[in-house]
Amino acid sequence: MTICRTAPLLLSLVLATACSHRLPASTDAAQWAEAGQLVLVTTADWDATGGELRRFERVGDGWRQIGDAAPITVGRTGTAWGIGLHAARSDGPVKREGDGKAPAGVFAIGTAFGYAAGVRTGLPYRAMTASDWCIDVPASPMYNRIVDRSVAKAAGLDQSTEPMRRDLHADGDQRYREGFVIEHNRDGAVANGGSCIFAHLWKAPGEATAGCTAMAPDAMAPLLAWLDARRHPVFVTLPRAQYEALKGVWRLPDIDRAEATR
Repeated sequence: MTICRTAPLLLSLVLATACSHRLPASTDAAQWAEAGQLVLVTTADWDATGGELRRFERVGDGWRQIGDAAPITVGRTGTAWGIGLHAARSDGPVKREGDGKAPAGVFAIGTAFGYAAGVRTGLPYRAMTASDWCIDVPASPMYNRIVDRSVAKAAGLDQSTEPMRRDLHADGDQRYREGFVIEHNRDGAVANGGSCIFAHLWKAPGEATAGCTAMAPDAMAPLLAWLDARRHPVFVTLPRAQYEALKGVWRLPDIDRAEATR
């Protein structure tokens, strides 16, 4: 009888301990529970400058992969934990302004942008002009925001190095011809925490970025067309080891299972 009374007690203690260990990540997952679309970028490790992008749509309590994986590049020095929908983490490098790292974690997807008057997308779209700049000056009150410098007035705007019409300011550069905002450090909430993080076109296949995620035009076009703001899409970037450790408690798609069932 003692054994019968003790076993349930031990089981309860084991379950309670397991739940307590899972609580932080499970609490994180609640932040994107309404997401119906998920863009997943995985890299080999923190130092890798390339990886793969997959897109998923929610089906019941799980995820279904849409299309094939596409090659992407990330920051020239790899990735580091960013500031997004997940709780702050320190079990790896942490993103800072100018470090050349793409932010890792889970992030809301913001406005699409580009050089054309419009593009096919379910995201809100903003056509960029010669006076639109993303403010990468940590001391500016408009840090990490895209502003029209012909209208906005604040200290530090003229020190920004991030024109949104790179074709006009950087010798015809087409990288921002199509893209969208990855909401890392939204509204510059953390000074020097990193700014102007986008998904955009790559300059050349395999060429790393200053901290964004870049891809070929034939990967960007269907991605933009598929994304729908009404479905609360999120953008996830993780080195493979961190993805494997967190995919269960963060309720992320299982890559191997998804591709095995396609």
